[in-house]
Amino acid sequence: MNRTADYELTVIVPLYNEEDNISNLENALSAYLQHSVCRACILFVNDGSTDGSLAGLKDICSRNRDFYYISFARNCGLSAALKAGFDYAESGYVGYIDADLQTDPEEFDILLPYLKDYDMAVGIRVKRNDTAFKRFQSRFANSFRRMMTGDGATDTGCPLKVFRTAAAKEFPMFKGMHRFFPALLLLQDGARYKEVPVHHRPRVTGVSKFSIWNRMMSSFADCFAYRWMRKRYIRYRVADSNVGTGDGTTSASEA
Repeated sequence: MNRTADYELTVIVPLYNEEDNISNLENALSAYLQHSVCRACILFVNDGSTDGSLAGLKDICSRNRDFYYISFARNCGLSAALKAGFDYAESGYVGYIDADLQTDPEEFDILLPYLKDYDMAVGIRVKRNDTAFKRFQSRFANSFRRMMTGDGATDTGCPLKVFRTAAAKEFPMFKGMHRFFPALLLLQDGARYKEVPVHHRPRVTGVSKFSIWNRMMSSFADCFAYRWMRKRYIRYRVADSNVGTGDGTTSASEA
């Protein structure tokens, strides 16, 4: 049995070579679980780390009953790690936070109430603790993405988000698509998202895994990939059937 089904919220934490941050993750996430607004668990996704991250995850999962992990055989990237988290989560809600802890897990409780009326709630980083050049890259990339997708999203790079699990499982995931969650959500009939200001903190340990190439240049190419995929996205609503019970709607990306 998938043990995440026993919870209301599964917090997905993708990580790659974060050995030095494992202790901080344990402290911050276990503290959040003690008073979260709903019963929650943590699902780490080890993205083929080559340092001691996996051993560290096994250690903290062994002494925290609400901590779970899956580990890739090789590095596959953030989009793949998030897809695996969505695939494995069986709770009603899923959340996402980066292992660098530049966003605060305590602020999941700010986002979660919006899921009563929305399918996704996403953070907007205020007073960002990044270099001026990194902030410029982010503003430029977000502006270009909004123009290309029409999603209206302010800060898709913010690593603090919550979703209705059913909506997250519908996302057509490809490499780089983690930057397009609002746009992907809007492909679903009637789906809506809410943006909420959250705090942003400096990285304490480790180094960023993103360079100017995969932060900006790759995201530009992904915008064109999204536009191509949007035209081929399949939507249908069943009007009548004698098969049996069901919600009567479904959608998927064309193979």
